[in-house]
Amino acid sequence: MDWNEFWNTVKNFFTNNVWNIVLFFAVLILGVVVIKITINIIRRIFAKSRMEKIAQQFIVTTIKVLLYLVLVLALLAIIGVQITGIVTALSALLLAVGMALESNIANLANGIVIVATKMFKKGDYISVDGVEGSIIDINFLFTTLSTPDNKRITIPNSTIVNSSVTNAGANPRRRVEFTFSVAYDTDVELVKKLVTDVMKSNGSVYLDPAPFCRLKTLGSSSIDFFSHCWCDTDDYWDVYYYVVENVYNEFKRNGISIPYSQLEVRSRTDDVVMPYSAAPLPERVEKVRVEDKRIDLENASFSEVFGLDRKKRAKTKKDKKTKSNDRQIENAPNAGDTRLATRDADKPDADKTEPNE
Repeated sequence: MDWNEFWNTVKNFFTNNVWNIVLFFAVLILGVVVIKITINIIRRIFAKSRMEKIAQQFIVTTIKVLLYLVLVLALLAIIGVQITGIVTALSALLLAVGMALESNIANLANGIVIVATKMFKKGDYISVDGVEGSIIDINFLFTTLSTPDNKRITIPNSTIVNSSVTNAGANPRRRVEFTFSVAYDTDVELVKKLVTDVMKSNGSVYLDPAPFCRLKTLGSSSIDFFSHCWCDTDDYWDVYYYVVENVYNEFKRNGISIPYSQLEVRSRTDDVVMPYSAAPLPERVEKVRVEDKRIDLENASFSEVFGLDRKKRAKTKKDKKTKSNDRQIENAPNAGDTRLATRDADKPDADKTEPNE
């Protein structure tokens, strides 16, 4: 194709589609203006709401992408492009991308849940999945924490949603808890007074509710006191270290001993006699096992199959029982008298004779 043919082709295209071209640019300009106006209206609405900034940004970005996608499809339809194939190809592309980024999509969905439900906010001190720190960033894929030793930890949002999260900064006040162990010979009331006085001496500690200290546990080598006080969340660690250090100082100043773990060891001097049985092992007595009474149909006789020999077997069993009883009677004391009594009892009444009067 030479230059003249190319120029004629372009000229014919614009000549035959002049109205479509005008409509194309008109829709393009109008669509861009409408999209910008819509986005500005949405941003102003969000500015008056209490929604998190990250949620606002995500929603605005999503709406903008969808509006521009609709505008592009409309422009393609104006110039005569069949958008059915484009929509099909776009759907297949989105499906492939979704399968490849399955975990990221899960994190994205869970990020929306975190932001929408306001589980926590930037600056909260949380503990999740064995790590803890202050939140410095929340996005729709990851949540970033800063640990007390200035390490940065990035946690996927799916882990946070599917785990138990402890948010220490959710409320404006926190309770600071302590456990102090002292020796058994210590005055209980004195310990309670010293601990509560130390907590009250700190201006960051609330006096209502009042600081608390009571004896809790009688341990193996010490008695343990449980105590707590309330303070602002931001003052938690300052109050904690202040109370621990000053309670230790007050214990030492008042002669209260903090015991170590103790283990008592004794030397045994008596002879240990363990009871036992001097009898030898009994002789083995073979277990009498019941014979298998199932009938072999191939080798059994006619009478065995239909039970015609039941009377014979019952008689044999009765004879064995009689012989066993006689053997027991012979071995028993006064066996002779017992045998006579048994035999007389077995005779019929007609054979018994009355003594003559």
